[in-house]
Amino acid sequence: MTALRILPLVLRPNPPKLVTVVIALALIVVGLSATVFPIDFVNQALDLVQSTIGTNIEVTTEVAWLFLFAGDALLIVGSLLPGV
Repeated sequence: MTALRILPLVLRPNPPKLVTVVIALALIVVGLSATVFPIDFVNQALDLVQSTIGTNIEVTTEVAWLFLFAGDALLIVGSLLPGV
C-alpha cells in the first residue's frame, strides 16, 4: 500500500537555514514588543540599529502586525523552499 502524497516532490519540508530562523525570530520579537507587551531591550536595540543605519522608522501597531506576519511567512517559506 502506498502512502498518499500531500505535497509534491518540489515542496518537501526541509529545515530552514539558521539565517532565516534568526531573521524571522527578530521580526517576531519586534512585532510582539510593539503589539502585545513592550520589551525594553528590543526597543533599545531597535533604536541602536536605526541610529547606526541612519533611519528613523517608527514602529506602529500596523507595522508590528506586518512584522509578525512576515516572520511567520519567512519560516514557512524557509521550510518549503530549499536554500532559503
